[in-house]
Amino acid sequence: MQLSGKRAIVTGSNSGIGLGIAWELARAGAEVVLNSFTDSADDHALAARMAEETGVSVRYIQADMSKPDDCRALIAKAGGCDILVNNAGIQHVAKLEEFPTEKWDAIIAINLSSAFHTTAAALPGMYAQGWGRIVNISSAHGLTASPYKSAYVAAKHGIVGLTKTTALEAAGKGVTCNAICPGYVLTPIVENQIPDQMKTHGMDRETVIKEVMLSRQPSKEFATVEQMGGTAVFLCSDAAAQITGTTISVDGGWTAL
Repeated sequence: MQLSGKRAIVTGSNSGIGLGIAWELARAGAEVVLNSFTDSADDHALAARMAEETGVSVRYIQADMSKPDDCRALIAKAGGCDILVNNAGIQHVAKLEEFPTEKWDAIIAINLSSAFHTTAAALPGMYAQGWGRIVNISSAHGLTASPYKSAYVAAKHGIVGLTKTTALEAAGKGVTCNAICPGYVLTPIVENQIPDQMKTHGMDRETVIKEVMLSRQPSKEFATVEQMGGTAVFLCSDAAAQITGTTISVDGGWTAL
């Protein structure tokens, strides 16, 4: 398998996009470290199930991505990594003048600063071995904006900038850094939003998906977590060795508008 012998850390990976990426990396042969801020029996059972189904080593390591020391400790506890996927993120929606300061601070810490801390901790080991892949999960909102999402948009734009800077510093050292910019992805959280949107707008499922939720996504189809994972695996492959410092949009044409 193409990623055999590689260790991958995926932050925020006990559900959603992060979990989808972790599954695809494991299927490609990478040893996987799952992560979130919780530390439940279900978290460790998920790691065990992934290991059993893919035949690779999978561990779960708790770390709170809002805390710099936890971010850096995650890399140390994992024993370093060959592949780092910075995925952890949260969201809050409010008018800028009403945006709670604590929500702003939390979003910047988890969505942006955590990627700085994990990357800074992982790079020395990658440089020492002359190989590494860093994949940052940004968003269509890392390339464009929407009202009422000031912190999220700022953080995701910041991730794109961090990606470019990391790529320039790592150039010539066998390490690449790129950002995936998803549009709407059909995760359990998004799936759970559909009934509420149907009720709010008085629409059936198909109509509310196409006309409300995917109004800015020209394909009118959700991306899938498997597609996010496949994109990440490609960026970790030899075929992508000269792709660095760029963004890959997986957004059904959103940012082409």
